Amino acid sequence: MPNRLANATSPYLQQHADNPVDWWEWSPEALELARTLDRPILLSVGYAACHWCHVMAHESFEDPATAAYMNDHFVNIKVDREERPDIDAVYMRATQAMTGQGGWPMTCILTPAGEPFFAGTYFPPEPRQGTPAFTQVLQALAEAWTDRRDEVITVSKDVMAHLDTSIDPSGGALAADDLDAAVAELARGYDAEAGGFGTSPKFPPSMVLEFLLRHHARTGSQQSLDLVAGTCEAMARGGMYDQLTGGFARYSVDRFWRVPHFEKMLYDNAQLMRVYLHWWRQSGSPLAERVVRETGRFLLDELRTPEGAFASALDADSDGHEGTFYVFNPNQLMRLLGVDDGAWAAQLLGVTGPGTFERGFSTLQLRADPDDADRWERVRAQLVAARAARTRPARDDKVVASWNGLAISALAEAGVLLDEPDFTAAAVAAAEVLHDVHLADRFSRTSRDGVAGANTAVLEDHGSVAEAFVSVLGVTGDAVWLDRARTLLDRVVDHFADPEGGFFDTADDAEALVVRPKDASDNAYPSGTSAAVHALLAVAAITGEHRYRAAAEAGIGSAAAIATGAPRFAGWTLAAAEAVLAGPLEVAVVGDVEHRADLHRAALGLVSPGAVVVAGDVGLDVPLFDQRGLVDGRAAAYVCEGFVCRQPVTTVDGLVAVVSG
Repeated sequence: MPNRLANATSPYLQQHADNPVDWWEWSPEALELARTLDRPILLSVGYAACHWCHVMAHESFEDPATAAYMNDHFVNIKVDREERPDIDAVYMRATQAMTGQGGWPMTCILTPAGEPFFAGTYFPPEPRQGTPAFTQVLQALAEAWTDRRDEVITVSKDVMAHLDTSIDPSGGALAADDLDAAVAELARGYDAEAGGFGTSPKFPPSMVLEFLLRHHARTGSQQSLDLVAGTCEAMARGGMYDQLTGGFARYSVDRFWRVPHFEKMLYDNAQLMRVYLHWWRQSGSPLAERVVRETGRFLLDELRTPEGAFASALDADSDGHEGTFYVFNPNQLMRLLGVDDGAWAAQLLGVTGPGTFERGFSTLQLRADPDDADRWERVRAQLVAARAARTRPARDDKVVASWNGLAISALAEAGVLLDEPDFTAAAVAAAEVLHDVHLADRFSRTSRDGVAGANTAVLEDHGSVAEAFVSVLGVTGDAVWLDRARTLLDRVVDHFADPEGGFFDTADDAEALVVRPKDASDNAYPSGTSAAVHALLAVAAITGEHRYRAAAEAGIGSAAAIATGAPRFAGWTLAAAEAVLAGPLEVAVVGDVEHRADLHRAALGLVSPGAVVVAGDVGLDVPLFDQRGLVDGRAAAYVCEGFVCRQPVTTVDGLVAVVSG
C-alpha cells in the first residue's frame, strides 16, 4: 500500500515512501485522524544521513507484520528533524525527560492531542541486551491505551508539566570573571591525551573552540589557545577528518578521533572551517590553513547544489555498510600503490592488518606530516582515484537555511583572508539562493531543487542567515545585504522575543505545538538564541541602533545560567559575550576593490573578538560609512567602537598599530 511520503520534499521522508507503514507527514489532518479514530500517534523522527534510522527502517518499518500492527493500532507520523526542528525540540525534551538520554531515530507515542506518554530511540526487531523488541513495545503501548487509559493520561500530564517548565530567562550580562570561569571549567573537562572534551563519543566542539580563541585574543591566555590547538590538531589528524579530500565526519566513536560516524554534515564543516581559519589567523599553523582550504573545497565540490546553495549532508553508508567508501586495508593499498608505496602509505595512514574499524578495514589517519610531500601527493591522488570508483554515499540535497548561513559566513571570510576568490563567489551565490528561493514569499526553512519547502523558518534560520548576509555585505560592499539582514532581525525582535527575556525558537505566528519551544543551549550547531545574538551584535555595530544591541544583550542574559553552569553547551553565547566585552570593533574599509584589498584582508585578520568588517566604495549607503572617505586619495580603514572612531589609517602597519594601541 503506498503511503503519503512519495511527494515530500524531504529526502528522509522519501526514503520511507515505499514502507508498508501508512505514514503521514506532520499535519492537522493526521492529528485530526488520531482524534477521530481515538488512536495514539506513533511519531518517528530522524534524518536522511542517520545510520541507525536506516537500520530501524530496514528491520521494522519495512517488515509487513510490524507495519500491519502499526497501521491497525496507531496513526503513524514521520518527521524529518532537519525540516521541523521545532517538533524535534519538543519531543526530544520529552524523550530526555523520560529516558535520561536522546538521539535518533526518536520514537514517541502521543495522545491524539500530541501529548507524549512514551519515548525512546532505536528499538531492535527482537529483544537485545535488555532492550525489548519494537513489536513488544508497540503491543504494550496499544494495550495500555485501550485498557489503562487513565494511567496513560496521567503520564502524559506529568510529561507536559515538565515541558511547560521553561528555562529561567533571568540573568544578566556575562562579565569577564564569568568568561574566565567558563575557561577553567572547560579545562577541567579537557582530554589532555587525546584532545577534545569529555570521553567518547566525541563531537567537534566548534562553538566552544571559537569562544576559547576569542578569550585568548582578549586576555592572552595561553591555556585557552592550548585547548584549541590540542583539539584542532587531534581532530584534523585523526580518522574523523577525510585525509584524502577534506571534510569532517559528524563525530568520533572513540576518544582519539580515530573512528568516526561517517556521515558528513554541512553544519559541522561550515563551523569547523571557520574555527580552523581563526586558529590559523591567531597561530599561523600550516595544518590549520590546509584544513581550511581543503574543507572549503569539500563544500564546493561535494555539497554545492546546481542552484548554488549547499546540500545538508553525505550519508554514512554505501553498499550496505557504514564507512565503505572511506576505509582501506593493507592488501588494497598494496594492489593500488605497489609494495613500496603501499607499505609506506599503510604506515603513514595507520592502516593495520587487524584494522582500526570493522571487517579488517582501517580509517585513514595522518598523525604526522609526510616526510616526502611529493610522494604523498602522488599517493593521495591514486587513492582518491581508486575511491572515486566505489559507490558514493548518498547525498541529502535538501537545503537548510541556517546551515547555509553558517557556510556562507565561513566561505566569505576565508575567501578574502586566504585569497580564494572561488570561496567568496560561492558564498555570494548561496546567499542569493537563500534570498531568491527561501525568502521569496515567507521565510522557508528548507528548499530542494530550487523549490521552497512548506516549513517555516525558525529562530536559528533568522539568526544564521542574517549573520551570513552581514558577511556578504562585508566582502561585496553591496548595501542591499544590510537591508536583507535587518528585515530578518526586525522579525526576530518583533515575533520571537519573550517578554520575560530571551527568545522563543518559533515565531508568535507559527504553528502552535503542545508547548512553544525555547532552548538557549547550543547543540551540534548554534541555538536559535545564540545565532540571533551574533547577528544582532553585528548589525548593531554597523547601524548603531540600540534596539539590536539591547536584544542581543537580552539573549545573552537568557543563556547566562547555561553559560556559567555548562559552558560546553553555550560556546556560541560565550563567544558573543567576548564580542560584547571587546566592543565589538567596527571597521570600515573605504576605497575601490583594487586599492582596498590589502587593508580589507588585514582588517579581517584582526583577532579582536567579534570584530565587524565592512569593505566598500566611498559613499556606501550604510551608517558605518557615513562621512568616511578616502584619505589623501588613498583607501582607508576606520576603526571604531560604538561609532567613536580612531584616526583613519591607509596602511596595513597603521591598521595593526591603531588596533594594538
